[in-house]
Amino acid sequence: METGPLQVLTVPTAPYPDQRPGSGGLRRKVYLFQSRRNYLNNFIQSIFSSIDLRDRQGATVVVGGDGRFFNQEAIQVVVQMAAANGVGRLIIGHHGIMSTPAISCVIRKHKAIGGIILTASHNPGGPDGDFGIKFNTANGGPAKDPVTHKIFQISRTMEEFAICPGLQVDLTTLGKQTFDLENKFKPFTVEIVDSVESHANLLRNIFDFAALKDLLSGENHISVRLDAMHGAVGPYVRRILCEELGCPTNSAVNCVPLEDFGGQPPDPNLTYASDLVDSMRDGQYDFGAAFDGDGDRNMILGKHGFFVSPPDSVAVIADNIFCIPYFQHTGVRGFARSMPTSAALDRVAKATKIELYETPTGWKFFGNLMDAGRLSLCGEESFGTGGDHIREKDGLWAVLAWLSILATRRQSVEEILKDHWRKYGRNYFTRYDYENVDIDAACEMMEDVELLISDKSFIKQRFAVGDKIYQVEKADNFEYTDPVDSTITRNQGLRIIFSDGSRIIFRLSGTGSDGATVRIYIDSYEKEKIFEDTQVMLAPLATIALKISQLHHRTGRTGPSVIT
Repeated sequence: METGPLQVLTVPTAPYPDQRPGSGGLRRKVYLFQSRRNYLNNFIQSIFSSIDLRDRQGATVVVGGDGRFFNQEAIQVVVQMAAANGVGRLIIGHHGIMSTPAISCVIRKHKAIGGIILTASHNPGGPDGDFGIKFNTANGGPAKDPVTHKIFQISRTMEEFAICPGLQVDLTTLGKQTFDLENKFKPFTVEIVDSVESHANLLRNIFDFAALKDLLSGENHISVRLDAMHGAVGPYVRRILCEELGCPTNSAVNCVPLEDFGGQPPDPNLTYASDLVDSMRDGQYDFGAAFDGDGDRNMILGKHGFFVSPPDSVAVIADNIFCIPYFQHTGVRGFARSMPTSAALDRVAKATKIELYETPTGWKFFGNLMDAGRLSLCGEESFGTGGDHIREKDGLWAVLAWLSILATRRQSVEEILKDHWRKYGRNYFTRYDYENVDIDAACEMMEDVELLISDKSFIKQRFAVGDKIYQVEKADNFEYTDPVDSTITRNQGLRIIFSDGSRIIFRLSGTGSDGATVRIYIDSYEKEKIFEDTQVMLAPLATIALKISQLHHRTGRTGPSVIT
C-alpha cells in the first residue's frame, strides 16, 4: 500500500498524424515509441478517451503483452494512465506477459470493458524490432472499425493526457496491489494474475483432456515437437501440454519468452520456424507445431515435416469437428474464412450443409458473426484458426483440436490430410510475401493492377502458360457486406477469378511497421491430381500473377521474401 494519495497530472502534448491502428493495432519500430515525445502516451490516451467516461469509471481493463522488448516499460505507462483516466481495476498477466487468446478469455470471464495488448504479433522483436499496442473491446475481440477510427481521430487532435507518474506496479508478485489517488474516492486496484490458468480452464472444458493425455503419454503415445518460438505461449505449452497432458519436457522447445524472440521473427511458417521443420525431417516426431509471439497463430506439421497449409488445417478441423466435445454440446452454427484463404473449407461446408461466410482479413469480422450466434469455427491463411470460445484466433486451441482428431482417428497427420483430399479434392494454395517494399511503388502497382482488371475487356481474357490456358471469369476489388449489421467494408484485395475456379489475389498488408508488404495469394482446385507438389502445380498461375502486376520490375525484387 502506497503512503499518501498519489498525484494525478494533466500533461500538455502535441498530436501525431500517423497513429491509425491497422488490423493488428498500432505497430511501429521500437525506436519511434522511445524517441518520439509522448508517442506512447498519446496513443494510450486516445484509447481511454474513445471510451465514454461513464463506462470507464471504476471499470475493469485487462493488460498483457507478448514479452517483447519495451513491454515492461509500456505496461507501467498503461497502468499510470489507466489510474488517471478513472479505470477502477487492472488485471495484468504475471511479469506483464499474457497471450492474446488468454487476454480475450480473461476479458470475457471478468466482464471487463476491454483489454490493452502489447504485441506486434509475428513481427521481429528486440531494440531494433517492432512494438505494438492493440485494443480489444468487451466481447474480447479486436476493436471494430468505428472504434479504431475514433481512436485515430482523437490521436490527431490530442492536446493533453492524464497520468499518475508516481504509481509503480510490481509485476513479479501475484495478487492485488491497491493505490490511493488524490481526488479519487475509491482506491485503484491492480491484480497480477497467473497468465495461464483462466485459458487452461477454458480449454479443459472444450477438449477431452483424458483422451489427449492418453494420446500424448499413454501406452501407445505419439511423439510431438512443440516450438513456442520464445513467445508468450511458452508457459502455456509447458503447463498444459507437458505438466498436465504428459508430453516430455524436452518435446517443448523455446518456451522461455525472450525480448528479441531469440533473434528470429516469431512467425510460425516454413521460413522462420525452420528449426522445427528440420527437427521433424528424420521422422522421430509424429506431430509438430509452432506458435507466434503472442500465441494466436499456429503451424501444424506431420511426420518428416509434412506441412499442413492453414486453409487445409481449418477444413480438416471442420470435417472432424465432433472429435471436440465442446461442439458435441453446442452444435455447429457456421464456418467462415477470410477471402484470401483457399476454398477448402467451402467444400466441407457444402457437404455438411453448414453456412459458410467469406470475410475480409481481420478477426473482428469473425467476432461479429460469433456474437450474433452464426459462427462456430473459422480460419485465415495467415496461420490463424479458432472457435467461438473466445474472440481471437487461438494457436493452442488449434493444436489441441488437431491432437483431438489424432486421438479419435488414430491416424497420422499425413493420412488424415490425404484422406481429406480423396474425399473433397484438393485446393492447392500458396502465398508470396514481398516484405519492406517501397510504399509508393507498392501503391502505384496496386492502382495499376486495379485499373487493368477493372477494364471490361479484361473479362474473358485468356492467359497461356505452357499447356495450361486460364480464362478470366471475374475480377474485382473485394468488398464485404456484414450479414449481421449490414456495414460495408471495401477495398479488401484485388481478385482475379478464372473459369476453372482458380484465383489470384493481390493485397497490401497493414500489419508491418517498415515499408509495405505486398502479398500474392494463388489457389487452384484439383479433383484428380491431389498428391502433386504445390509450387509446381501453381507455377503457371504465379507466372500470370507476376506478368499482370510486373511486380519484380516495379520493385526491383527477384523473388518473394517468404513463400507459404
